[in-house]
Parts: sequence; structure tokens; C-alpha cells
Amino acid sequence: MVETRLIDGKAFAEGLRKRVASDVTAFHAATGVTPGLAVVLVGEDPASAVYVRNKGKQTVEAGMASIEHKLPATTTQAELLALIGALNAEKDVHGILVQLPLPGHIDAQAVLATIDPAKDVDGFHVVNAGRLAVGLDALVPCTPLGCVMLLKDRLGSLSGLEAVVVGRSNIVGKPLAQLLLREDCTVTVAHSRTRDLPEVCRRADILIGAVGRPEMIRGAWIKPGATVIDVGINRVDKPGGGTRLVGDVAFDEAQGIAGAITPVPGGVGPMTIACLLQNTLTAARRQVGA
Repeated sequence: MVETRLIDGKAFAEGLRKRVASDVTAFHAATGVTPGLAVVLVGEDPASAVYVRNKGKQTVEAGMASIEHKLPATTTQAELLALIGALNAEKDVHGILVQLPLPGHIDAQAVLATIDPAKDVDGFHVVNAGRLAVGLDALVPCTPLGCVMLLKDRLGSLSGLEAVVVGRSNIVGKPLAQLLLREDCTVTVAHSRTRDLPEVCRRADILIGAVGRPEMIRGAWIKPGATVIDVGINRVDKPGGGTRLVGDVAFDEAQGIAGAITPVPGGVGPMTIACLLQNTLTAARRQVGA
């Protein structure tokens, strides 16, 4: 039986936000520039609205300018692209984030491709994805960036460790694999169709669940002592009514096997906005040459 430690993403994210706020103060003192983050929300999706509100609150708390554009669900793709074009040209806007998902009549890829890569604080533009893949400086997707921060805080050097990423999305799985390669890990990207997935997972010193299936990764799939990062946020029914949040890893089964694990909620989730703030400051620094 292994003693499993919880990786407190909430506490780490709070510390990161404080460091970003301090850096923003120093940046403004040196340049006279206040980093500005523009967030665009199209439609009335309740979860997106809450997320955008939290982003705005934390942006202001970090000493940055929060610019929100809330558009009706009937907004056309042409209107949205025109807004992004205007934000690209706006000197006081250093980061642009279009909240996903978008209404079905809007092509999300076309929208993301219109954002200036220098202001793409979500790190989704193909230019940033390509730069990350070939080892150049890039704005990196926030959730993968947060995962690597938590891993390095827990383990120190990741060099030589075997990492298995379960999930191949452009938002998490693929960029996370690239970041782990940068840290000199040996990386396997697995997914729901991987042959003998449990055995692949059992090789991992670092196991990442990012497949979007509730508790798909079982305790028996985990190498004793491995560090487990659970990116999944899935809402499932509770016996007797109501719902609860679970990750992609069967958390209770992982207890006593994993050396350390992120809980859901309170693990990776809080890191996403904190890393968004850091990306916005990074983008502002690069745009003003500081």
C-alpha cells in the first residue's frame, strides 16, 4: 500500500496568481503598460458565462485590464470575425480569448485562425501549435501548462520519466505531450482505441487522464507510486438524485496505489485561469519588447 498525496492545484494556482500580480506591477512600473485581456462570449451558455465571469474577476485582481464582449447567440460568423480583427488592431489589448463552445453556425477553427498569434493567450492558433511542436517559444494552452507546473512542483526534474497521456485533443493531449517532451520525458500518447490500454498506463511514472470519460482509468491501471494528473471534469448522477463532479480517473481506486494525484475538483481546474493570466502577461511583454 502506497501513501497517496493530494496535489493541491487550488493552492498552487493562488500562489501563481499572486506572482503574476506582482510581475504585472513591476511590468507597469517599467513600461507604463497595463496588460489587457479581451474575452469574447457568444450566446448564453451558463457554464461559459460563469467561467468568463471568473476570468474577468481574476484578471482585475491581478492588476490587468479586463475587456469583455458579450454577444447574442444570433451573432454571425462575419460579425465575430470583424470583432476579432478590431481587437487584433487594438494596442491596449494584449490577449484575446474566444470562449468555446461557439454556437453551431459559427466555425470555431475559422475564428481561432483569425486571432493574431501574438495575442492568442489560449495557445490554440496553428502558429503557436507549430512553434511548440518544433521547440520554439510559443503561447501554450493553459491547461497543459498548468499540468506541467504541478508535476515539476511535485517531482522536480521530469527528465527520463515515462509519461503516458491518455487523450489526444488539440487542447490538452497533444500540447501536453509536447511540453513533456521538452522536459525530457519519454512520452506515449494513448487514447480509447489504444490496444491493451491498461498495460500501457501501468508503464507510466506520470499518468495523465485527459480523455473526457468519467472514471475510465481504473486503479489497477496505475503503476504503484506513479504521479497521476486528472484533467477530466465530468458531471455524473448521484444515487438518490443530484449530480457530482468526477475526473477521468477512478479516484477512490487510485488511493493507496498512486504516489500523488490531483483531485477533481480542486486539482487541475484552478490552474487554467492562473496560467491564462501568466500567458497574458507573457504576450504583453513580447508585444512591448520588455
